[in-house]
Amino acid sequence: MLELLREFSPLVQALPPRAALVQVRGAQRYFGVDAERIAEVIRLRAVARLGTDVRIGVAGTWAVAAMASARIPGPGGVLAVPGERVAEFLGPLPVEELYGLGSRQAEALRGYGLHTVGALTEVPPGVVERILGRRAGRVVVERARGIDPRPVTPRDLPSSAAVRSRFAREELDGPHARAELLGLVVRLGATLRGCRQAARALTLTLRFAGGTRWEKTRRLPEPSAHDEDLRTLAYRLMDAAGLQRARLTGMVLRAEDLTGAERAARQLTLDPVREARLTVESAIDRANARFGPGTVRPAATFRRAPAAA
Repeated sequence: MLELLREFSPLVQALPPRAALVQVRGAQRYFGVDAERIAEVIRLRAVARLGTDVRIGVAGTWAVAAMASARIPGPGGVLAVPGERVAEFLGPLPVEELYGLGSRQAEALRGYGLHTVGALTEVPPGVVERILGRRAGRVVVERARGIDPRPVTPRDLPSSAAVRSRFAREELDGPHARAELLGLVVRLGATLRGCRQAARALTLTLRFAGGTRWEKTRRLPEPSAHDEDLRTLAYRLMDAAGLQRARLTGMVLRAEDLTGAERAARQLTLDPVREARLTVESAIDRANARFGPGTVRPAATFRRAPAAA
């Protein structure tokens, strides 16, 4: 998709795992059409070439374009918000739909009766700054007015990806810590496959009570984004830590030295068990894409409910 976007502009910024920005002012002058028309052509080519539909928000700023994209129903479509219609578009939106606003910030604003994006523009900026803090409040007020000075910065997919877990209390149970690591493996694998990337190495960071940490990196035999390969290496990394009664407070699993999935050679293993697992993995990815991340995952990643007395 990034390559398709670069056919219209060199200013393409990847926003992993499933979004990108593209500035098309030059393309508008070159092709003699408006940005909405270019977006429609991009969508058509994505369906024809890649077999996938996309949602494209068209606006003069990053934040408004992102919110327009989020308002498109279904798997694909184009929604353009011209400059003169920005206030009309943003005004009635629930405050939690403002781009970049966290759930706690939205809850705080609602607690003061500010339920819509338009309401943020009707009160003095100082009110929002007192609720959210000066810096965050200023950004929220600007975005509520459709102001977002951030440029599109050309950037490809990142060279690494990480997933994190923080324990609610100090963890001493080895099997539970391993199950938590398995959950990170599943999340990381899904992220890599969603970005069509593969990892050449994994880094595991363990954080302990008292602020100490342990970290180790090992390379995969070959680039991979499959849960089975990532899990095997992740477990080896944890075994290398030699944990006995260590009090864990969190862990980070990072995929390093990423490459495009198309560059990761896949050899026939003649192993029916592995081939079956890869088939199941593909089916799970489709199910999670349809019903939400984590809908289908290994049973070990589900915590057991406490037994009733």
